[in-house]
Amino acid sequence: MESPVQQAMPVVRTLDQFDRRSGNLLERLVFNHRLWLVLLCTALTLLFAQQAFTKLTLNASFEKMLPQSHPYIQNYLQNKAGLRGLGNALRVVVENPKGDIFDAGYLETLKQINDELFLTPGVDRAWMKSMWTPSVRWNEVTEDGYTGGPVMPDSYDGSARSVEQLRLNIARAGIVGRLVANDFKSALIFVPLLDKDPATGQAIDYSALSAAIDATVARHATSAHPVRIHVIGFARLVGELLAGMQQVLAYFGVAALVAAAVIFAYTRCVRSTLLVVACSLVAVIWQLGIVAMLGYVLDPFSILVPFLVFAIGVSHGAQKMNGIMQDVGRGIHQLVAARYTFRRLFLAGLTALLADAVGFAVLMVIDIPVIRDLALTASIGVAVLIFTNLMLLPVLLSYLGVSQAAAERSMQLDRKADAGRGLGKLWLLLDRFTERRWAVVALTVAVLLAAGGLAASFRLQIGDLDPGAPELRADSRYNQDNAYITRNYSLSSDQFAVMVKTAPEGCLKYETLVAADRLAWELRQIPGVQTTVSLADAVRRVTAGAAEGNAKWLTLSRNQDVLNYGAQQASTSNPDLFDRACSLMPVIAYLADHKAGTLEQVVAGAAAFAREHGSGERQFLLAAGSAGIEAATNIVVRQANRTMLLWVYGAVVLLCFVTFRSWRAVLVAVLPLALTSILCEALMVALGMGVKVATLPVIALGVGIGVDYALYLLSVQLAQQRAGVPLAEAYRHAVQFTGKVVALVGVTLAAGVVCWAASPIKFQADMGILLTFMFVLNMVGALVLIPALSHFLLRNVRSIPCAD
Repeated sequence: MESPVQQAMPVVRTLDQFDRRSGNLLERLVFNHRLWLVLLCTALTLLFAQQAFTKLTLNASFEKMLPQSHPYIQNYLQNKAGLRGLGNALRVVVENPKGDIFDAGYLETLKQINDELFLTPGVDRAWMKSMWTPSVRWNEVTEDGYTGGPVMPDSYDGSARSVEQLRLNIARAGIVGRLVANDFKSALIFVPLLDKDPATGQAIDYSALSAAIDATVARHATSAHPVRIHVIGFARLVGELLAGMQQVLAYFGVAALVAAAVIFAYTRCVRSTLLVVACSLVAVIWQLGIVAMLGYVLDPFSILVPFLVFAIGVSHGAQKMNGIMQDVGRGIHQLVAARYTFRRLFLAGLTALLADAVGFAVLMVIDIPVIRDLALTASIGVAVLIFTNLMLLPVLLSYLGVSQAAAERSMQLDRKADAGRGLGKLWLLLDRFTERRWAVVALTVAVLLAAGGLAASFRLQIGDLDPGAPELRADSRYNQDNAYITRNYSLSSDQFAVMVKTAPEGCLKYETLVAADRLAWELRQIPGVQTTVSLADAVRRVTAGAAEGNAKWLTLSRNQDVLNYGAQQASTSNPDLFDRACSLMPVIAYLADHKAGTLEQVVAGAAAFAREHGSGERQFLLAAGSAGIEAATNIVVRQANRTMLLWVYGAVVLLCFVTFRSWRAVLVAVLPLALTSILCEALMVALGMGVKVATLPVIALGVGIGVDYALYLLSVQLAQQRAGVPLAEAYRHAVQFTGKVVALVGVTLAAGVVCWAASPIKFQADMGILLTFMFVLNMVGALVLIPALSHFLLRNVRSIPCAD
């Protein structure tokens, strides 16, 4: 039996029975000029493919990972030139696997590695440090006064005598735990990096830099004096991420094959399956081509966008294909079937894509350029889906249609479903949720889940919860290197620096040094702070040394000449303790880890000291160093978390109201999404994930994409109800027409992202798990909670005015 909506679109078996002037202006424009639309899309596809394959590159940027407008980051960027040791740098540890560092063969290999790194493009050579650089010096007080020199003796020749002299110089220099391992089995080379290659003026190519390091590691692992090399730092991390991205790209092919297999299993129609997949791939090509034309690159975050664009395209394409297949099964000509489906589903599809775009666009509120780039590139991808999957796909299906056998099979399945057989058993089960008893049970379970999830979500933390680089897996090469360095060196790579800003030469004033010393003492009292380093420490040691090492002089003198002498001596071996104008000096705290709780305590202590002791003469500016940058990022993420959710839900509510013109229908559509969001946060707590740059976009994407299910289901259901059909029958028809494809879409979307879980990049794996959870739960929520909520809110639609 045909529904009233189907009766309004009669069976038209031949084109001479169809009025080409029927339908709205957009429908006539699209279908009355089909060939021109196909030719235009073909030309654009060729253009964008050329741009994507010739101009698009994989890379990442250190500064794009920073929340640019946060005061801490602005302080760091404004004073970056005077903080060479606290920016983007590599720490290269060379280990002797067969002995200690006091081996002539090992030392020669260390020298070769040092020289290779020194000549690597992009290295800030003036600030490089190792046993082989002349800036690393020792000082000693003798009866003749102060004496000193480079740690590596000028007369070093590899003899036993010169090696012994080196051993003595290392002890004098106090670099054990910093540049030399505590067990003397390895030495560290500190390699600061520039933002741009001075030879080319281009941004540093981290992929090429990482490849050069890999070549060095491989070459010296099999040399005459083999060594093990451990490397950490942002550039190395990005190199690992870029290598992982190449593997992730292979997953795209897997996702496409899985999506094609799922759709074919549903339709048993090769041509329509290929068309749906092809149009979704065309959308990806358009998106990548436009991104390349705008001058963007693919980074570890935006590399995931093509997966989402493809999955969203397949989901919308499946809806269009299903509508056309059902109409063809009724005996309607394939062109007319395409136009009927366009009429019924274009507005719902457009609204759903706008909701998807909103889910991406709200990420713009996150003040981190890499996330804003992701939002922009993803919004571009969703925009092109309007053309490729809402317009081009129906047009192509109007030419090629679906196989008659597949259409007849679809109708047979529908007849079985009407008779309560096959999938009809599942549809009958879902229909029961329109009844009061079943609706009450479903909503009670949903409320209990929401309450439990909400209680768990209160334990959700901001920031990283694991040691090492959370972007990579615990067993990754980078995290293994980081663990080795943490075990064998006293100072961690997690540095939190407070910048003391004064007038020129002001950092040498007694009052400034005392204030910096008090700040260092305050920081050392905070749990998680290993130690601190500042100019005040160095001046104190030099002052005591000048007094024959007398401990009574291990203090800051009020005599300015003594302070000047101490700073001058300290600068020879530690030039990064203050800038050239002596108007900026960092107080550096070395942290045991960069977990959210540790950073919050350090920030609170440093900020309180800055408020109390800052003055016109000296300012205490937060924050620099890797931990300082991460602390600022956590603050931005915390602020953006709820703001982003408010924006995305507000936009989705508005779009749903424009589509349904009923606040009751809006509640029916949005409440299942809210439940999924709450349970997603509870899942993050259970899996030990914090809210950070990588996981922050997930809930917004889950809401923006998850509302698609409700838009398709409710559009058909409300159209039936407004035509006079009772709720149970209207929902049954909605499920038969779009609901089974909702289930198909849920599986297809999940298949598109679940393969991320195997990614070597940890945050991509986390995003894959969370998005798969949200896509599947949104699907189940739509099929179960929409009829349950409709029983209480949409039972008598005809009696409800359009705008309520």
